Amino acid sequence: MTNDTSVDPGVDAPLAPATAGPAPASAPQKTGGSWTSKLQVNRFSGIYLWAALILLFSLWIPNLFLTNATLQGIIADQSVTIILAMGVMVALAAGQYDLSAAQVLGFAAVSTAWLISVAKVNPVLAVLITVVGCAIIGLINGLLVAVVGINSFIATLGTSSIVLALTSLLSGDRLVGPVTDSFKQIALAKFFGVPVLVAYIIVASVLVWYVLEHTPVGRRLSATGANIETARLVGVRVKKYIVVSMVISAAMASLAGVLLVARVGTVSSTIGPSYLLPAFAGVFLGTTQLKPGRFNVWGTLLALFLLATGVKGFQLAIGANWITYVFNGLALIVAVGLAVVFERRRTTKVKDTPKVKDISN
Repeated sequence: MTNDTSVDPGVDAPLAPATAGPAPASAPQKTGGSWTSKLQVNRFSGIYLWAALILLFSLWIPNLFLTNATLQGIIADQSVTIILAMGVMVALAAGQYDLSAAQVLGFAAVSTAWLISVAKVNPVLAVLITVVGCAIIGLINGLLVAVVGINSFIATLGTSSIVLALTSLLSGDRLVGPVTDSFKQIALAKFFGVPVLVAYIIVASVLVWYVLEHTPVGRRLSATGANIETARLVGVRVKKYIVVSMVISAAMASLAGVLLVARVGTVSSTIGPSYLLPAFAGVFLGTTQLKPGRFNVWGTLLALFLLATGVKGFQLAIGANWITYVFNGLALIVAVGLAVVFERRRTTKVKDTPKVKDISN
C-alpha cells in the first residue's frame, strides 16, 4: 500500500527559504503583542467563557448551582451526548455528516429496552444485538455515500426517517421498559463516590483521540475529510474510510442509546432526535478550541461541558426548558460562524505569505 501517512490536513507546513542562513542584523524583531495574542483567545476562548459562566452562576444562584447534585447532573446529562458526539466527530473528520446518529441512538435505546423488558433476552445479548444492528445501519449509510454516491447529508437524513419508523414500529408508539435494576447499574453505579459515567466519558474520549491523532487510520480519515481527491491520489482507499467512519458513528450512537436506557429505565420512540443539535453544536464549537480548524476530541469535550454548564445554570436560574434549545442553537450558529472566519483567515494568511525565491542554483 502506498505510504499515505504523510498526509495530515490539520498541520500547515511552514514556508522556509530554499537556502538557510542567519537573519540580517537589521531585521526587526517583534516583541510584545496584543492581549488577545498573549492569552491565545482564538484557542482558549472556551476555557475563559466556561470560567465566566461558572463565576456568573456561582454569584447569581450559589445555593442551586454550587451543589454536588448539579455537578453530577451535568456529568449524567453529558455522558450520552459526549459518546454520541465522538462518533459524529469521526464521521465529520472523514468529511461526512451523519444526521441519522441521534435517531440511531433512539433506536438503540428502544431496542435494548424492548429486548430486555418484552422479549426477556439476556441483557448482555440484548446490548450485543443492538450494537450489531446499529452498526449495520451505519454500514448502509456508508455504502449509500461511498458506493452509490449520495451526498451524506441527504443519505443520512433519509435513513434517519426510516430508522424513526422502525423505532416507532418496535415500540408501538408506547413507552418501552422498564429495564431491570441490575442493568441500570451500568449507568448509575459509583466507585468511591465517583459516577461510573465519568469512566465511560474518559474511555470514549481517549479511544477516539488515540485513533484520530496517533494511528494511520486516523490520519487517513482526516486526509479523506480534508481533500478526498488528494487523498485518493496518494493512495488512500477513501471509499473504505468513509464506510468505516459511518459504521463507527452508528456504533457509538448505539452505545450512547444503551447508556441512555440504563439511566432512565423507560424510553419512547421520540427520545433520540433531541440529542442531534447538542452533539453537532459541541463538535463544531470544538473546532474553534485548542486546535482551531480541526475536529478534535479535547476541544469537543470543552465545548460540550461549556454548553452543559450554560444550559444547567440558566435552567436553574430561570426555570424554563426552552433555554436548552436556544442555548444550543445559538452555540451551533456561533461555532460554525467562527469556524468559517478562522478558516478564511488561515487561507488568506497562507495566500499572502511571500514566496521566497530559490537562489541556490
